[in-house]
Formats: sequence, C-alpha cells, structure tokens
Amino acid sequence: MTAGRIRVLITGFGAFPGAPYNPTQRLVERLARLPRPALASVERIGHVFPVTYEAVDTQLPALLARHAPDVLLMCGLATRTPYVRVETRARNTITQLWPDAGHAAVLSRTIDPTAPATRRFGGHTRHLLQTAKATGIDARSSINAGAYLCNYLSWRAIEAVQHDPRALPLAAFLHVPLVPRDAAHTRKPGVTFEQLADAGETMLMTLIQRARATRAPRI
Repeated sequence: MTAGRIRVLITGFGAFPGAPYNPTQRLVERLARLPRPALASVERIGHVFPVTYEAVDTQLPALLARHAPDVLLMCGLATRTPYVRVETRARNTITQLWPDAGHAAVLSRTIDPTAPATRRFGGHTRHLLQTAKATGIDARSSINAGAYLCNYLSWRAIEAVQHDPRALPLAAFLHVPLVPRDAAHTRKPGVTFEQLADAGETMLMTLIQRARATRAPRI
C-alpha cells in the first residue's frame, strides 16, 4: 500500500434460509467497482460472506490480516425493514431459533460470556446517517442489529477495532431492505436498488474522508 492510499473492505452476505435473493451481494459489487475520480486513489476490496458463523470466524480475521483495511463497510439484509438502518451497536447475543446456512448448532445465547452486553461502533454512525438522509433515502439509526449473522459480524468487527485500532481503525454496518431484483419491479413503492447504491456511495465516501482525516501511521 502506497503512502496516503486508503484501503476499504466492503462486505455483504449471500443467500440464507428465507432469503434466496440477497441484494447486498450486488451492492458490494457496485460499490467496489464504482468508476469515480474521487475513488481513483482508494483500493476497494469486495467480499461476500456465506451466511454461517464459521465463515465469519475464519474469513473476517483472514481478510483483515491480508488487506489491512482502513475502513470496513459491512452490509446485511433486513427482510422486514423497508428502510436503511445504520447500526450503532452490536449486542452480545446470538439466536438459537434460526440456523445459519450451514445448520450449525448454537450452544449459547451469548457470543462472549466475559464481554459486556453491547459494543458500540462510535460517533461516526451519526455522520453516516446524516449523509444517507441527504440523498433522499429513508435511513434511520438502529440500536438493534438482531441476533443473527449481521449482529454477529458487527460484534466481531467492533471487537477487532477495540482490540487493535491500528489494524482496523473504522467499521460500520448497514442493514438494507429487500429491494427489487430488477428494473421490471421498481414501480412498487419502497427503496430501489439505485437509491440504495447512491446512498451506499455517499456513506462510503463519508467513511473514506473520515479515515483520511484520522489516519495514524501503520507500524
């Protein structure tokens, strides 16, 4: 990585039980390939997690070690929410009701019995929300990322930031609605994929600007 060059890891999830189509995969591809002059000096890595706890536990540390991102922007699907949610925290809880895509057995309702009840992303979530709303999309702050893989990934990401801010300085999680798969269905009320992509681009740029402003030298 050259001096001053920002590196961003953008993640989404694949399909999971009850959601055969997950628009975050398409969103990750769009944000990772946007042909924007402002992004010419930004290295973007896109990654789609299988919806399993094992994938998060093995792939996230490997991605962080390999790419050393300045920013981690995570996206997940909230099938019952018709607007964008900017998550402000992760909860120390995990569901035993819904299996992951690998049908892994969850033996405890707590992610880490030695940790606090919640972990917070930080004050940058307020700025993200403001910039998202400025695009005209319906975006709201959230204090509940659920108890499934989105919350689990959020927990692990915040954990990584708190463990070593130099290794991962900045992380954020966006919950997105189930937008139409193609243009033929965009006449229905609600958020469209293009609106989601525009808001995602704006929030991505906001995170990049913050990373540049607060960046400390890497050891």
